[in-house]
Amino acid sequence: MNYDEWELWYERILDDFKFSKIDDEDSASLLNQILNDEGFITIEDLKHEVVDFKNTDKFIVFGAGPSIKQHIINIRENYNLDDYILVVADGATTALLEERIVPDIIVTDLDGNMDDILASNYRNSYIVVHAHGNNKHLIAEYTSFLDNVLGTTQSKPEGCLYNFGGFTDGDRAIFLSIDLGAKSIILAGMDFGDIVTKYSRPKNQLDLMDADDIKKRKLKYAEELCNWIKDNVDVELINLCDKSL
Repeated sequence: MNYDEWELWYERILDDFKFSKIDDEDSASLLNQILNDEGFITIEDLKHEVVDFKNTDKFIVFGAGPSIKQHIINIRENYNLDDYILVVADGATTALLEERIVPDIIVTDLDGNMDDILASNYRNSYIVVHAHGNNKHLIAEYTSFLDNVLGTTQSKPEGCLYNFGGFTDGDRAIFLSIDLGAKSIILAGMDFGDIVTKYSRPKNQLDLMDADDIKKRKLKYAEELCNWIKDNVDVELINLCDKSL
C-alpha cells in the first residue's frame, strides 16, 4: 500500500479515534532521531538478511488472539518452520518463546512484553519499531537498547522511517510481509474478535478478557485492512482461524 492509499485510511482513523496527527509526527521525529544516532536497517537490509537468507516467499504472521497457542503448536507439528519467514506482532513474541520458537521479525509499538522482545532481539530477531502518538515515552525508553531496527510510522514517513500501511501490529506485519515479497501468508492467532489475551495485554493477569471498546474498533480496522489486501494485492492469505490444520 503506497502512502496516498494509506492516507485515506489514516485520515479516517484519526477522525474515528480522535488521535492527534501532531502527536504521531512528534513520535516519528523522535524515532527517526534515535535511529539516526544509534543505527538502523533498511527494507533492503531486511530482504537480504532475512528473506534472501531463507530463500522463500512464504510467511507466517502471528497475532496475539485467543487461538495463538493452539496455532503455534499445530504449525510446529505440521510445517517445517525453516521454509517460512516468521513475523510476529508485538506481544505474541511471548507466546512463541514459550514454545521455544524465535521469530525472524518482530513488529512492535513497544507495548508488549519488552523482556521477551529484548530476549528475541538478542537471539537475532529483527525489530520493526512503530511510532505513534501514544508511545513516545516507550520509544525514548527502549529503542536505544535494540539492534537491527527498522523504523515505521503511521503518519507521512520521514528520514529513515517507512510507512507500509497498516494500523495494528498484526495487520502492519502483513503489509510489511508483502513489501518483503511474500506471495503466501499464513495468519496465526488472528481472530479479529472481542476477546484479548495476556499476550496482547501483558500487564493483565487473566489469560483471556473482554476487549474494551477501543480495542474492538482497532480489531475491526485490522480485519478491514486484511480484506483490502485480499481484494487488491496478489498474495494468498490463509487465516488459520477459518480452517483446521
